[in-house]
Amino acid sequence: MYQWDFQTLWQYRNIIFVGFGYTIGYTIIVVILGLLVGLIAGLCRLSPKVYISGPFRVYVELFRCTPVLVQLIWFYYALPILTGIELTPGMAAVLALTLYGGAFYSEIIRGGVISIDPGQTEAGLALGMTQFQLMRRVVLPQAFKRMTPPLVSQSIMQLKNTSLLSVLAVPDLLYQGQIIAHDTYRPLEIYSLIAVLYFAILLPATILAKRLEVKMSDGGRA
Repeated sequence: MYQWDFQTLWQYRNIIFVGFGYTIGYTIIVVILGLLVGLIAGLCRLSPKVYISGPFRVYVELFRCTPVLVQLIWFYYALPILTGIELTPGMAAVLALTLYGGAFYSEIIRGGVISIDPGQTEAGLALGMTQFQLMRRVVLPQAFKRMTPPLVSQSIMQLKNTSLLSVLAVPDLLYQGQIIAHDTYRPLEIYSLIAVLYFAILLPATILAKRLEVKMSDGGRA
């Protein structure tokens, strides 16, 4: 009979705290950078010029249709061989998760923009507004309200994806847990604790995403 012993983990609290900090830190970085990439890619995909929209469409489909774990390994091991540029595990992790998240963010942003009534665009152009002014003052403020719930949901997925960084030896929460499990021979306890910590972060974020979805919907505004 297996005897549960969570008290053993107390002496590793500092390691767990460090891993937790790395997980939150990487999540914030890849979400911010992913949103910037997604905004650029999403707006460029709306361009009628194929030489602008085409490359970004290839980028989006490439990263959406391949597993993020494969992308992490490829960026860390294959990219330096092709380019001669050595990447640290952290750099490879940020690059892969940023581009992966950016591909999904771009589709959310593109969908939000095209959901705005075309009549507003025509009215703005008739008033002499440039495309940049029209996008900044009219389209994006309205589209952002519709994009917020799916953007939050995708950001939650980015937090979950950070658990894959352990394959590159990035000292995130899961990697630290693997070290503790190897040292204590208590994998059930440490992985149960990791699950609780992820749940403690993701549950409020999920509730927030649901509330935003209800608020932005027609029923929520009624």
